[in-house]
Formats: sequence, structure tokens, C-alpha cells
Amino acid sequence: MIGQVEQTRMPRRRDAIERHDRLVAAAQQEFAVRGVNASLEAIARDAGVAIGTLYRHFPTRMDLLLAAFEPRLQEFLEGAKLSIEIADPWEGFVSYLENLFRVQAGDRGFNDFLSRRFPGNAETERIHDQMCLHIASVLTRAQKAGQARSDIRLADIVNLIWSNGRMIDATGTTAPNEWRRHLYLMLDAYRAERAHPLPEPPMTDEQLYDAMVHLGNAD
Repeated sequence: MIGQVEQTRMPRRRDAIERHDRLVAAAQQEFAVRGVNASLEAIARDAGVAIGTLYRHFPTRMDLLLAAFEPRLQEFLEGAKLSIEIADPWEGFVSYLENLFRVQAGDRGFNDFLSRRFPGNAETERIHDQMCLHIASVLTRAQKAGQARSDIRLADIVNLIWSNGRMIDATGTTAPNEWRRHLYLMLDAYRAERAHPLPEPPMTDEQLYDAMVHLGNAD
């Protein structure tokens, strides 16, 4: 009898794992094409399960987003670590942004995720805080070396992430590498020797946070 119960449990566990994996794969495809607000019903349908099954595996949209984006996040964080370790401060700054935008370019949902704040979820807040610390680290190092203009702030880099996201939406199917041209044009503007007085101050950290939350609530 015990052996029969164990045999019954094993197929059920395998079935649950397979459903979980199908949901994650379907979510990755749907979020990549339609962004973070993609239909959960469509994801469940593509995975061949009922919507109730999706919610049993992933009680909230954010749970599903984090599971779907885990490979992208790992790819981004591994690239970020390598960039931070580059000896030359300017090259480290350039490498960090190119890695960030390369990962951003391949996935509309991940693009949305990078651009927004989701204050109701502690894990996404931790990820975004870590990204902001990375950006501040590579930027400050390049500024201290006299290679990046001293008046650039975190908000300026996030503005670049936002503009890059819109460019990806516009050119992703016709000129998928156009983002690199725009990035390098902007990097020229960020060099210390290109600095000229700017007519507006950067956003404060509070203004930047509120703007990212607003984007998350806009749709």
C-alpha cells in the first residue's frame, strides 16, 4: 500500500513540475512580445492549463513575472559583475550600459521591468535597488577618474533606459541593433570633455522613484 501511494505521488509531482515549466515558458514568450501586462488567460491557454491552475502555481502576476524573468536577470547580473570588475572606469561604465541595453533589447517584458518600480513587491524592489547601486558605482568611478561629466546623475541614466525602451519598441523588427547607435551617441555626450551647462537640474531620487512607480501604474 505504501509503495502504491508513493507511486501515485510521484506522477502527480512530475505533472505539477511539467505544468509549472509550461507556464513559465508560455509566460516568457507572452511577456517578451506583449510586455508585463500580457494576458494571464492567454499564458494559461498557451501552456494548456486552466487559469485556476496558473494561479495555484503563481498567486500573483508578479510571482509569474519573476519566474519568467529569472534567466534574463541572471544574464544581466552576470554581465554587470564583469563590467564592474573592468579596470578602466570608462570602459566599465560603457560595458555596464551596453550589457544592460542588450538584455533590454531582446524582451519587451524585461524592458518594462527595468523601466518601472513595483513598490508592493519586496523582491522587485531589491532587484531595482541593486541595479541602481551598480549604476551609481560604475558612474561615480568614471566621474572620479575625470572620464564622465560630473553633473550626470542616476536619473539621467534611467532616462536613457526609458528612451532606449521606446526606441526598441519602434525599431525592434526593422533595425534591431539601432539601440547601440543611440547608446554610443549618448555616451559621447556623457564624456567629461563634452560637458556644457545644462538648463535643468536632474530629478531627485524621490522624483525618479515616483516616475518609475507611475510608469508601473500607467497601463
